[in-house]
Amino acid sequence: MAAAEVQLPVGEVELAVSGMTCASCVARVERKLNRLDGVTATVNLPLESAHVVLSTEVTDQDLVGAVESAGYEARVTRRRTTSGGALDETPDAGPGTEYRGDDLLRRLRVSAVLTVPVLLLSMVPALFFPGSEWVVAVLALPVVAWGAWPFHTAAARAARHGSSTMDTLVSIGVLAATLWSLWVLVTEALRPADAGMGPGLYFEVGAVVTTFLLAGRYAEHRSRRRAGDALRALLNLGAKDAERITLGPDGTPQRLPDGGWRTTAVPVAALQVGDVFAVRPGGTVATDGTVLEGASALDTGLVTGEPVPVDVGPGDDVVGGTVSTSGHLLVRATRVGEDTMLSRIGRLVAQAQTGKAPVARLADRISAVFVPVVLVLAVLTLAGWLAATGDTEAAFTAAVAVLIIACPCALGLATPTAILVGTGRGAQLGVLIRGPEILESTRRVDTVVLDKTGTVTEGRMQVVDVWGAGTRQAVPELVEGQEPPVETPDDANQLTDASDVLLYAAAVEALSEHPIARAIAAAGRAAGEPDAETPLEVTGFVAHAGGGVEGLVRRSHAGLAPGGGLNTRRVLVGRPDWLAEQGVTVPREVRSTVGQQEEAGATAVAVAWNGTAGGVIALRDPAKPTSAVAVAELRELGLRPYLLTGDSEGAARVAARAVGIPDGDVIARVLPADKVDVVARLQAEGRTVAMVGDGVNDAAALATADLGLAMGTGTDVAIEASDITLVRGDLRAAASAVRLSRKTLRIIKQNLFWAFAYNVAAIPLAAAGLLNPMIAGAAMAASSVLVVTNSLRLRHTT
Repeated sequence: MAAAEVQLPVGEVELAVSGMTCASCVARVERKLNRLDGVTATVNLPLESAHVVLSTEVTDQDLVGAVESAGYEARVTRRRTTSGGALDETPDAGPGTEYRGDDLLRRLRVSAVLTVPVLLLSMVPALFFPGSEWVVAVLALPVVAWGAWPFHTAAARAARHGSSTMDTLVSIGVLAATLWSLWVLVTEALRPADAGMGPGLYFEVGAVVTTFLLAGRYAEHRSRRRAGDALRALLNLGAKDAERITLGPDGTPQRLPDGGWRTTAVPVAALQVGDVFAVRPGGTVATDGTVLEGASALDTGLVTGEPVPVDVGPGDDVVGGTVSTSGHLLVRATRVGEDTMLSRIGRLVAQAQTGKAPVARLADRISAVFVPVVLVLAVLTLAGWLAATGDTEAAFTAAVAVLIIACPCALGLATPTAILVGTGRGAQLGVLIRGPEILESTRRVDTVVLDKTGTVTEGRMQVVDVWGAGTRQAVPELVEGQEPPVETPDDANQLTDASDVLLYAAAVEALSEHPIARAIAAAGRAAGEPDAETPLEVTGFVAHAGGGVEGLVRRSHAGLAPGGGLNTRRVLVGRPDWLAEQGVTVPREVRSTVGQQEEAGATAVAVAWNGTAGGVIALRDPAKPTSAVAVAELRELGLRPYLLTGDSEGAARVAARAVGIPDGDVIARVLPADKVDVVARLQAEGRTVAMVGDGVNDAAALATADLGLAMGTGTDVAIEASDITLVRGDLRAAASAVRLSRKTLRIIKQNLFWAFAYNVAAIPLAAAGLLNPMIAGAAMAASSVLVVTNSLRLRHTT
C-alpha cells in the first residue's frame, strides 16, 4: 500500500502557528516539536498549522512552549484522543489570519502611496530639485521602518533563537540599503545637490523592495485563503442547531395534544447517539442518522459532489450537512460529533493538506541551509567586489541584490500550496486524499482492480428481462416512458404478454419487503399502470419464507366475468420448485427459461396464475450508468482495469461486457481472502495496482494494493483501509482522483523547478552586479505569486 495511516495509542493535536513566512520557518518549528519525546510533527506553511501525532502523553503547554522556543506563537485548535474526545474548535488557516490580512493590506497601501514619489524623485531627472534627497529620505523611512516591520520583527525573533529565515535576508537587505543611504546623505549634507540625488543613495531600493514584498505577501495570504475555501465550506456545512424530539420511556417520539411532535431546540453538539430530531423542508440535517418517518429529496451536492437530489424515506441513512429540499423527516442520530461523515471528511482533507509529499522533502532539506548559505554568498560578493574593483558602491549594490533575490519564499510555497488547492478541489469533487504521499502512488499505478458489486454495479437488484406467454421484452423498453401495447385477452383469466406478467407480479410483490420483491414492484411502477382508472387490487396476500408470494388480483370496478366470476386471478411469484409444491403446473418452457437466466448469472422467478406458470422475471445487479464511461477514462489514463467479484462467471462477464472490460480480465468466484491473493499476484508480475472497492470483504485487498480507493457509499472498514475515498459512490470519481493526484504532483514539480531555477539563475546575476536590487525585489515577489497562481490552476480540475 502506498501509505498506511499510523495508528497511535494516545492521539493527535492540531496547532495554529503564527509568524511563519518561509520554508526555513517550517523546518525550525518541525525541528523543535520533533525533539519532544513521543511527538511526530508536520508543519504546513499555507495553513499556518502543525499536525502533531502523539505516541506518549504530551501536554498542550509543552507543545506550545516548543513552538514559542523557536520564536513563533501557537495555540491548540483541536486535540483528539483514542477515546474520541475533541475540542469544539475548527481548524482554520491560522490564528488571526483575517487580522494579518488586514494589517498587510494597510501597510501595503501606505507604503505604495509613499513609494511612488520616492521612485519618481529618485529615477526621473526632470523632477530633481535642491533638497529632493531629503524629501525622498523622509518619504522612504516610514516605508522601510513601519511598512517593513513584519520582516524586521520576524528576523529579530529568529536571530534571538540563533537562526535565520527569508525575512532575515529581506530585513538585512532593506536596512543595509537605507542605512547606507542615510550615512551618505548625512556625510555629504554640506555639499550642494543642484544636480539631483547622487548615485550612492538607495532609498528607493528599500522602499520599492518593501512595497513589492508586501504586495507579494498579501497576494500569498489571499491565495491561501482562496485555496482553503473548499475545506472551510465543507466544515461550515453542518447545522448549528437541531430540533430534538422528546422520547417516551419506551424510546418512541412523543406527540403534543394537537398531534405535533414535542420538540426542544438544542445545539447540534448536544445531540447524542439515539436521539431523534426533526428536519423541516429547507432545513439542514443536523447529524448522521436513519430516517424513521417521512420522505424527502436531499440535496447532497456539497458533501458528495453529486448534483441530483437523493430521495430518502424510512430506513434510509442520511448524512449531516445535507439539505432537505421538500418533505419533513424524523431522523434517529447514529453518529455525532467527530464520528460524523462531515467531520471525517474535514479531518481527512486537513490531514492531507498538513502532510508532505516525498518530493517536498528535498525542498525542506535545501531550505534548512539556504539562508545561511545566502548570507555567506552576500558577504563573499561584497568582499570580492571590494577586492577586485575597490568600488564600494558597486560592491554594496551587488551584495544587497544577492540578499534580496535569494529569498526562498517561492521554495517554501511550491509544495504546500499545490497540496492545499489540490486536496480542496478533491473535496469539492467528492475525492478525499488521505495524505500527500498518496500523490506519488497515483503516478506509478498501471493496473486498477474493480470490485463488481456496489462499485461497478448498483449493488441492488433490478428487473432486466421479462418473459411471458411466448413473448419477451427487455425492461428498458418497458420503463423508459414508452407504454407497451395492451392486448385484450380472449379469456380474462389469462396473461398474454410480458407487460401483463410484470404488472400482475408487481401488484403482489408490492406487499412484500424482500429485496427481490421491491425490485419487481419498482419495475412495475416504472412501467406504469395502463388503466389508471381501474388499478389492480390485491387481497389474500401471503408471503412464504424462502419460497415466494401469492395473492388474489383483480381490477377495481371490474364487475363480474361473463361466467359470473369475480374477474380475480390467483397470482403466485417464486421459485419453480416452490410453485410446484403449491400445486402449480410448471411447463418445461418456463423451467428452461429460468435455467438459462440463472446460467447467465441472473436471478429468475416464475410467475403463475390460476394454476399454471406462464411468465419469468429476471433480475440482475446492473452496471451503474456511469461505469462504462469511468472504465474508458481509466484506460485513457493508462490503467488496465480488471473486474474482481465473488459472483458467478456468468454474472461477472455480463457486468464486464456492459462496461467494456474483456472476458480475459474478469476474475470471478473470488473469496475475500482470495482478493488479497489476486492483488498480490498482479504485484508479483511487476504491476503497480490500485484497488477500488466498497465492502468489508474488500478491506484487506484495499490495504494490500499500492493504492486503495474506497467508495464512500461503502463500509467504514473499507474507507479506513483505503488511501482515497470516493464520497459520491460514482466510479468516475476514481478517474477524477487519479487525474487530480497526477496533476497535483505535476504542479508541485513545476513549482519546485521554477523556484530552484529562479534562484540558481538569479543569484549569479546578482553577484555579478547585473541585477539592480529593485528589480531583484520585484522578481522575488513575482516568483512567489507565480508559484501560488500555478497551484490555483488545480481549482479547475474535473
